[in-house]
Amino acid sequence: MKRLFILLLIVAAIFSIYYDLSRGTLPIAIETNTSAQSEMPTNVSYFNKEVQSGETVLSIIEQQLNGPIPVPIDELTKDFSNLNDGTEANKIQIGKVYKFPDYTKLHE
Repeated sequence: MKRLFILLLIVAAIFSIYYDLSRGTLPIAIETNTSAQSEMPTNVSYFNKEVQSGETVLSIIEQQLNGPIPVPIDELTKDFSNLNDGTEANKIQIGKVYKFPDYTKLHE
């Protein structure tokens, strides 16, 4: 009798794990799609530059302007991401050519 109870307990645990993994017991969360905002076309002009070792998006823009950037950093990263098909500013790779927002007209 004890063995039968343990066997039924194991079968119930396996079924419970299988059901939870295959169908789930939690309600499905509805996700809002924010990627549509990042795919919107931008009116920012840009320049192409190959990234060298030690360069960041911020340092490249500051070097282009010979001074501080005239826009908030979150706007800069959003413009960079829009110009480069969603590539995040902190994920740039050495040796690749990227489009960088050109804020020279705003800096003048």
